[in-house]
Amino acid sequence: MANIGIFFGTDTGKTRKIAKLIHQKLGEAADAPVNINRTSLEAFLSYPVLLLGTPTLGDGQLPGIEAGCEAPSWLEFADELAGVDLKGKIVALFGLGDQQGYPDNFASGLKPLYDVVTDLGAHVVGDWPSDGYEFNASAALQEDRFVGLVLDQDNQHDLTEQRLDHWLAQIKSAIL
Repeated sequence: MANIGIFFGTDTGKTRKIAKLIHQKLGEAADAPVNINRTSLEAFLSYPVLLLGTPTLGDGQLPGIEAGCEAPSWLEFADELAGVDLKGKIVALFGLGDQQGYPDNFASGLKPLYDVVTDLGAHVVGDWPSDGYEFNASAALQEDRFVGLVLDQDNQHDLTEQRLDHWLAQIKSAIL
């Protein structure tokens, strides 16, 4: 087993594709990505480093049944995490958003995931600058930085590879 677990929630499959790309770039340092609805709490907690990905649904929700998804996802797994101690875990977040279609809550789904893991004591690394995006508001901003890597596969897919490479270089010393 590798030290890095990659877990994602998805509704359209785009977040899964990014998780696979991250795994490809990290190689043997990370295990294959797993949809959060296909893992157990025990398997999730077995990793010292967690890379967690999510899309943003509606007005900034995490994916899950309540958010209109067909399958359980982060909303349901967050309930399983309630009361779990994540102290000592290193977490990096990546999220997808659509800055043209949802400019008033761009990539806001990262914020509830960030809140869950930080409230449970995890150390989050890998915040990301908001430069280069055009949007009105995002709950995922702290000051002028996102709480994790933000990718817009709908409008800026041509920047994904470059952003991903820079983000992985930024977090490398913390996760490897």
